[in-house]
Amino acid sequence: MTYTIYGGNPSPYSRKLRAILRYRRLPHIWKAGTPETLPEIAQVKPRLIPVLKLPETGEFRVDSTPTAHLLEQRHAGRSILPPDAADAFVCHLIEDMADEWLTKLMFHYRWHEDATALWASHWIVRDALPAATGKAHDQAARMFHDRQRGRMAMVGCTPQNAPVIESSYARLLDILGPHVGGQQYLFGSRPSLADFGLYGQLSQLTTDPWPQRICRERAPAVESWVITMDDASGVEGEWKPERGAAVREALLEMAGAEYLPFLRANAAALEKGEPELRVSIRGREYAQQPFAYQAKCYGQVRSLWAALPAEARAELEPVMQRTGCIEYLS
Repeated sequence: MTYTIYGGNPSPYSRKLRAILRYRRLPHIWKAGTPETLPEIAQVKPRLIPVLKLPETGEFRVDSTPTAHLLEQRHAGRSILPPDAADAFVCHLIEDMADEWLTKLMFHYRWHEDATALWASHWIVRDALPAATGKAHDQAARMFHDRQRGRMAMVGCTPQNAPVIESSYARLLDILGPHVGGQQYLFGSRPSLADFGLYGQLSQLTTDPWPQRICRERAPAVESWVITMDDASGVEGEWKPERGAAVREALLEMAGAEYLPFLRANAAALEKGEPELRVSIRGREYAQQPFAYQAKCYGQVRSLWAALPAEARAELEPVMQRTGCIEYLS
């Protein structure tokens, strides 16, 4: 039973899902490309990567998080979801922050600086269109470069928001740098879905020239951890949540100070029909247009919190109070 994963090496979500398949030792074929470059997935909606093709039926699935949960339902061994209910909620929140907030760091650092943007546009085209050479390659790279830079304001990667985004990357490196290395993960000596969410964004931030330089200067162990996470099929570990308590709390503080305020402001702007959300993040104003998908994420986080067994919620309430998360969950 062999899966097919369609994706791209410059795609954080593709790398995340491929790393999950590798860790879980699920047979798969990797096909680099997009709906624009691979005819077999041209009709898949939404037109996103990664796309996972199920082996029995040929059905296609998109969106890395639901796909990861689908794999959990289909395969029992080497789960990436902590068995404890309280830990599973923390895992979801950190992974969600990686997918929806840390991706802004990735996008900013990839497209804000001219040299890195030029480098990335050529890498992306070589990955998705390896047959394109010479003028055809250069034209495709220029088109992609201009399109992505044109989207920066839409996703919040503006010069005005740069101080918030860049301080968030520095904070992330400072949190992870002393913790990662060897078989050190958020919930013990085996990786969780939250680890793979962080890995997906960091797989780009430790490859693109500008953020890679910052990582190497500030937290070189993070780059080594990312390289290891790319293929953790040989990892044999245990759930030992007491080992990662401090780094999890630091990441939850990021969620309480940065991600959850953003989610609540996004949901409020959509509810009021406003074209822009504005929110204070660590004393700095952050603004962008709101998105329905991130309102869905906020609703899901709150629903999962409300659905926790009473004892699990009681166990988490002290850390959620300390990290400022609690007010956004009720």
